[in-house]
Amino acid sequence: MPETSPLNIAVIGAGPGGYAAAFLAADLGMDVTLIDPEINPGGVCLYRGCIPSKALLHVAKLIEESEQAKNWGIDFARPNIELARLRTWKEGVVRKLTGGLGILSKQRHVTYIQGRAAFENSTTLRVTNADEAETTLSFDRIIIATGSRPAIIPALKIDSPRLMDSTGALNLEDIPGRLLVVGGGYIGLELGSVYAALGTRVTVVEMLSGLLPGADRDLVLPLHKRLEKMFEAILLNTTVSSLKEEGSGIRATFEGKDIKDDQREKLFDRVLVSVGRKPNSEIPGIEKTQIKVGARGFIEVNKQLQTADPSIYAIGDVVGEPMLAHKAMHEGRTAVEAIAGHKVAFEPNAIPAVVFTDPEVAWAGLTETQAEKENREVKVARFPWGASGRAVTLDRPDGVTKLIIDPQTERVVGIGIVGIGAGELIAEGVLAIEMAALAKDVALTIHPHPTLSETVMESAEVLFGTSTDVFRPKRG
Repeated sequence: MPETSPLNIAVIGAGPGGYAAAFLAADLGMDVTLIDPEINPGGVCLYRGCIPSKALLHVAKLIEESEQAKNWGIDFARPNIELARLRTWKEGVVRKLTGGLGILSKQRHVTYIQGRAAFENSTTLRVTNADEAETTLSFDRIIIATGSRPAIIPALKIDSPRLMDSTGALNLEDIPGRLLVVGGGYIGLELGSVYAALGTRVTVVEMLSGLLPGADRDLVLPLHKRLEKMFEAILLNTTVSSLKEEGSGIRATFEGKDIKDDQREKLFDRVLVSVGRKPNSEIPGIEKTQIKVGARGFIEVNKQLQTADPSIYAIGDVVGEPMLAHKAMHEGRTAVEAIAGHKVAFEPNAIPAVVFTDPEVAWAGLTETQAEKENREVKVARFPWGASGRAVTLDRPDGVTKLIIDPQTERVVGIGIVGIGAGELIAEGVLAIEMAALAKDVALTIHPHPTLSETVMESAEVLFGTSTDVFRPKRG
């Protein structure tokens, strides 16, 4: 039999979803071209998002712990922050990881083009490289992984270097005296925490009645209490009606039922607008394909991540929420396996969400809020970290671990954790949900002592009234 040539694949966008797709395609023997404006793979996550923000959050946590150490009889001097060196370290982390991806790309013989792609038709791209030279390339299949960008509120768009989005905030140009954060979601709270730890007086404004609207309220409460001590103010049920540059800062005007007359205007050194993200679906020439884009700007795909155009697939932020790097990576792998002819579908039972504040908040699967909206009966088993030996030794008993359980089958269908390291602990719950584990399975799994992971086991034991560290009186 004559040998068939390998499938020729293009991936537009080299973020976590794009490079994961490209690398797997290469591993499966495909001829892969990866196209992105940056010099190396990494995308927003590595260059301007997940990685630099977590590097700065680590610094913030160190500063906070040095302050907390006074409770233990250890008194550190006030930290001296050299902003230039901090920026250099953060940028070094980014260079190391993106450079590593560049090496992996070469090792897999992926053709990496630093440039931008436009559609000529369903299988042909016009690629403009970094030198503005244009090349027309044809492919068997194309995967769109163009990601997203910060959303903008038109009424708050002013021409001022003091107005920042998340990218600008991560540049750390200075440590402002006062910072207004518009939006009480995970990006605003994470970056607000960084600036607060560095010495900025931070005010957060959220139009809804609580921070982190997507999370259960009992998980948000410990974080809210801690942020009230860190931030100058948290204004809920409040909107920013206008921003105006004024001398040495930006004057913000607030509206809300709980705003007092003397709070309606305030001057800030900088303003960070973090009200969500918008998909990058405005790809030049997309109208020359059969791709369908929904009203919210997301590209429509099926469970194999195939668009309405049979030759084109799309993954990550550009196809819908949740806009998370790990979701994009798994979608990328699913798309490549579908192209390879494998029987596969992207149908996760649980996609973990993590807010890397202090304490961290993480959840996956069914939430209590969702269950209430759907009138779905569930059992909730909570384990307070005040009963965790490890949490107490860390002087952080402010956490909670809870399992959401189906009452008929006793299957674990959801998990929520608030506390230090919640983002590391959540994976066990995700595995339990995906494997259809019963609460009894979790309770009978021996966990090391003393660890925070025990709180997952003991939350399952709470369901049966057998938790060693939580007493539940018998009825009757």
